[in-house]
Amino acid sequence: MGLAENQLCFDLIQDWLKKNPKASICSPEGLNEFREIAIFQDYHGLPEFRNAVANFMEKVRGNRVAFDPDRIVMSGGATGAHETIAFCLADPGEAFLVPTPYYPGFDRDLRWRTGVKLIPVDSDSSNNFMVTKEALENAYEMAQLDNIKVKGLLITNPSNPLGTILDRETLRSIVRFINEKNIHLVCDEIYAATVFSQPDFISVAEILQEDIECNLDLVHIVYSLSKDMGFPGLRVGIIYSYNDAVVSCARKMSSFGLVSTQTQYLIASMLSDNEFVEMFIRESKSRLAARYRVFTRGLDQVGIECLKTSNAGLFLWMDLSRLLKEQTFEAEMELWRVIIHEVKLNVSPGCSFHCLKPGWFRVCFANMDDETMQVALSRIKTFVNKEAGTKKSKKNLRWQGSLKLLNSPRIYDDFINSPHSPIPQSPLVRARN
Repeated sequence: MGLAENQLCFDLIQDWLKKNPKASICSPEGLNEFREIAIFQDYHGLPEFRNAVANFMEKVRGNRVAFDPDRIVMSGGATGAHETIAFCLADPGEAFLVPTPYYPGFDRDLRWRTGVKLIPVDSDSSNNFMVTKEALENAYEMAQLDNIKVKGLLITNPSNPLGTILDRETLRSIVRFINEKNIHLVCDEIYAATVFSQPDFISVAEILQEDIECNLDLVHIVYSLSKDMGFPGLRVGIIYSYNDAVVSCARKMSSFGLVSTQTQYLIASMLSDNEFVEMFIRESKSRLAARYRVFTRGLDQVGIECLKTSNAGLFLWMDLSRLLKEQTFEAEMELWRVIIHEVKLNVSPGCSFHCLKPGWFRVCFANMDDETMQVALSRIKTFVNKEAGTKKSKKNLRWQGSLKLLNSPRIYDDFINSPHSPIPQSPLVRARN
């Protein structure tokens, strides 16, 4: 439950592949295209691939915006896209503002090889973690006082780990802010198609079409198929920039992390099937909504609250602050270790996301089948009920259970190896009880 992965619609993908064997050059039906796809291709990527990705991005956003395929730059997943955009926009020692809580991998993706700094923009539960103009101004001013040059603002919409979306007025405020400061805006929209209930997702691309003053050269979108389609292993990352110089620079750098032509060919065929794409987006939202309802209902039965404004993503932002021995991050880590080692659930502590208040945990719900989800809920319920009884009797927190384990241990934690990872390896155990 520590990996934000979408496995709820693989049956739809498999059905499509069975009906369209020519989409794979490794099938008898697609073998005639093998030679053409296997030889050298330029860094722009297959035209049909870029057209199909642009088409998919438009459909995910309700066809309210248009994307120019010539502005699409390939990358090895969103990880590579973020690093590339950081190299393009900033020099070592310069910084990006990032609203908290944020995906811990940004500390790796944007910093390790680029030398770029990340400056947190504080938000907390008092206003449902909204990004405010006041917080942006404060972070910017603090950077100025420390003689750090701010080159941009990075936002994740929908949010990881919150599962929330930015409303229109907040997006407009953000665009006005970066335009006033003349800094770049990088919008990570990799969860765009995971919005499963109202209000609808609003892309920054929609805001730019409105009557708002903004230098378009300052705006860039990072996208991928890892979350919306559930294809993290295919490493399909996208940079979409409104800046010609960034497109040119990023395309040259993309040679270090291209999407394989075989993958491009398959994705181009799949995403060009408009009937399938529309069905997939619709069904994915429906399944995510159903899973969300079942999981939150189960948590509610034992009094666990989640961020109520969440309507997107592959996870919940769960409040376990009442289970802390004291309201500190040390107590949060102590509770996390109990959950990992004794309850056998791999959830992610809020401190790894730079959350300001202890007690929040991210729990992923879309990377398992229904049976495993029920196992997880059962473990949570047993643990919380045990803890409630322990507090009444004033005994030390210990959870005992009879665990029958299947399969070998696997690492399933997407903040492992982040500078803020609390332990070097998370011992997730795939189990059925």
